[in-house]
Amino acid sequence: MAQYTFGKIVTSDFGTAVEKVTQALAAEGFGVLAEIDVAATMKQKLGFEMPPYRILGACNPQLAQQAISAEPQIGALLPCNVVVRADAAGTVSVDFMDPEAVLRLVDHPDVPALAGQVKERLLRVMNAL
Repeated sequence: MAQYTFGKIVTSDFGTAVEKVTQALAAEGFGVLAEIDVAATMKQKLGFEMPPYRILGACNPQLAQQAISAEPQIGALLPCNVVVRADAAGTVSVDFMDPEAVLRLVDHPDVPALAGQVKERLLRVMNAL
């Protein structure tokens, strides 16, 4: 796993994994603001075939509001991206952006605690899968 993500391999198929991730995010107060189907975009724009790959832009409104109030430019680092992807063999992985790693870029005293809260929630989402 990269130093800016954490995640796991899941036993469900791709579509079910996307549904489970979305439900687990909702249970932790996150909504999915954007859903990017990378595989479909690559096929449409480049004619490139790849296994399913979806980016879910997850946001917890209360925590996002606190972060934006502390540091208005922080929106450039939001939302928290969650990647659901399959490899050629059909193995499905879920990767979470590590908010503590990404938000280290922000020099504001309130941000590390917020990043820690977000990470705790995302770890609970991962563990629920």
